[in-house]
Amino acid sequence: MRVVICCGCYHGTSEQREMDAFKGRSQTTKGIWMAKCAGIEPCTLVMDLEGTDGRERGEDDTAFEKQSALFALAVSDIVLINMWCHDIGREQAANKPLLKTVFQVMMRLFSPRKTTLMFVIRDKTRTPLENLEPVLREDIQKIWDSVPKPQAHKETPLSEFFNVEVVALSSYEEKEEQFKEQVANLRQRFFHSIAPGGLAGDRRGVVPASGFSFSAQQIWKVIKENKDLDLPAHKVMVATVRCEEIANEKYAGFTANESWCLLEEAVQSGPVAGFGKKLNSILYTSLTEYDAEATYFDEGVRSAKRKQLEEKLLQLVQPAHHAMLGHLRSGTLEKFKEAFDKALNGGEGFSVAARNCTDACMALFDEGYADAVVELANWDSSKVRDKLCRDVDAHVASVRAAKLSELTSSYEAKLNEALSGPVEALLDGANNDTWPSIKKLLQLETVSAVSGLSDALSGFDMDEKTKEKMLTSLEDHARGVVEAKAREEAGRALIRMKDRFSTLFSHDSDSMPRVWTGKEDIRAITKTARSASLKLLSVMAAIRLDDNVDNIENTLTSALVDTKNNAAVTDRSITTFDPLASSTWEQVPPAKTLITPVQCKSLWRQFRVETEYTVTQAISAQEANRRNNNWLPPPWAIVALIVLGFNEFMTLLRNPLYLGVIFVGFLIIKALWVQLDISGEFRNGALPGLLSLSTKFLPTVMNLLRKLAEEGQMPATNSSQTNQAVASKSFQNGSSTSNMSSSASSGITASENSTTKGE
Repeated sequence: MRVVICCGCYHGTSEQREMDAFKGRSQTTKGIWMAKCAGIEPCTLVMDLEGTDGRERGEDDTAFEKQSALFALAVSDIVLINMWCHDIGREQAANKPLLKTVFQVMMRLFSPRKTTLMFVIRDKTRTPLENLEPVLREDIQKIWDSVPKPQAHKETPLSEFFNVEVVALSSYEEKEEQFKEQVANLRQRFFHSIAPGGLAGDRRGVVPASGFSFSAQQIWKVIKENKDLDLPAHKVMVATVRCEEIANEKYAGFTANESWCLLEEAVQSGPVAGFGKKLNSILYTSLTEYDAEATYFDEGVRSAKRKQLEEKLLQLVQPAHHAMLGHLRSGTLEKFKEAFDKALNGGEGFSVAARNCTDACMALFDEGYADAVVELANWDSSKVRDKLCRDVDAHVASVRAAKLSELTSSYEAKLNEALSGPVEALLDGANNDTWPSIKKLLQLETVSAVSGLSDALSGFDMDEKTKEKMLTSLEDHARGVVEAKAREEAGRALIRMKDRFSTLFSHDSDSMPRVWTGKEDIRAITKTARSASLKLLSVMAAIRLDDNVDNIENTLTSALVDTKNNAAVTDRSITTFDPLASSTWEQVPPAKTLITPVQCKSLWRQFRVETEYTVTQAISAQEANRRNNNWLPPPWAIVALIVLGFNEFMTLLRNPLYLGVIFVGFLIIKALWVQLDISGEFRNGALPGLLSLSTKFLPTVMNLLRKLAEEGQMPATNSSQTNQAVASKSFQNGSSTSNMSSSASSGITASENSTTKGE
């Protein structure tokens, strides 16, 4: 069984009196009328209710209207609601307050039952139905969304309770025939409406016909006993509509206000002085105008609408206020940065400068916020202030980290400069005091740097743990500089050893180039130079910054320099362990090892090979010098000459003429000796000397004879001068001979030095 209700219908039933156009407008339906629809299958009952805006019951007695509307929704499958086309979008004529209350109470009193709400739009205008229907459906959905729902129906959609339909009818007076045709079409929709897809297709909770009367009575009883249907009187509704209109007008006026537009535009580009004062003035003006126009309406409604207007205005101006706070925060932060940098550059302590500038910055922000506050709003500025605090702290932390890094880098650079050069020089002159000197230097420079950094850190107000960590890091850096330099020099150990060997081998104790005259003990010199080179190798073999004692030098000496020990090791190489056949030193951690024993042995072998040539050259130069300087025969030959040549000697004494001949012969031989440079020719060996003299002998003799002939033709007055010139020349030749001998020795020495350095 279905019940169809038509609310606020124009035309009454046969028992009702109809509205007479010539007698004026009046109520046509009083109470609830019910009848059976003729000619519609299946059986359909129709109820006609009073309109919700009739004047007969008065503005204060609207309970029956709400009760009847709720009763219709509770018992009916289809509810027809008449609406003027011009009333769509209006608060009261569209039955919004009534529907809101009825929806709320229905959900609380009755279980969900799907009812078709058919809105019949009367006196349709030219506006297409496609444009009117969405507006109406949106209003219904908004009413549903705004209704407070019980917990059981919090998430229940509108479609669970109602199926909304919208139809339109033309004006009866202007288009009677079209109106009747549209009514007939609407009537056809009620035929078989309970079929699936029909107007009353949802049959949940259907009451049998025999129980309809009892069900309706119980429903009416529940509705009558419910007090929530006491809706506001008509004057409250009027106040609601009118106050809302005034509020909307003031809101629109505020948005178009020139002062507000200029203020909003200005605050987007930067901070505005007196922002709060200007904005408060505009807001108070709009609210004062609202109060003046709404003063005669219901106080409760007026206050509620004023509150809504205030909230809307505050919501409108809030972005501008946020922009103002953003400019205030960024400007304050920039001023803080400038003041902080200025304080640090002025020599003020970091912690003191940070504290003073932060306090001044926050005071400046608070002052600016007081100038920008909106009195009507209770907005919390703590988030913006906290953001500013975080930005300030982040900047302070950034500058602090940069300053600490700069300080640390500065002292590290000082340590690099103070340690690198001296450590290199000490390692270059390696001796027993090298590592103690390096250790002492490291301690002095580290103490100085740590003391300076500690004084500099006192202005940063840091905890002792962090400070100690930084100082320890600086000490580790100083030690690392020494160790890195030692490793670097260890990589050039072979070059250093050869340089030291060359210096000691090729120069005497006065640092003068050594001339190998034959009197030097090359073996002893070589041993001394190699021992010094081995000393350098032992010094560079490990880092000795601690007080630990090692036997690296003794091990190297016994394994590489001690010839007797070497011979013994060679004889017993199969059964004796080589002390250098290892990758670590005894009592030396691997981390402190610069050159392993195996590497030392390899370096020494290469060193000996590359310095052997220098020693050989020295020995050769010494032998050559001995040969050049030893022209006398052996002593036994001299004695033999004296004994065997005694008679000839006595003959020369008896005949002085022989002495003159011998003297002349001596002069000629001396001249040939000088001219042929016999000592120089034989320096390279006997055979090469003879071959060279054989090619030079005849031209030299001819040259001497030619000069003697030329001398004999000169006047007697020049004889003495000629003799003096010859004597002077002879002396110069003798000096040249001596100089050539010395030059030869120097040349050998230079050759040896260049060979050694080249190696």
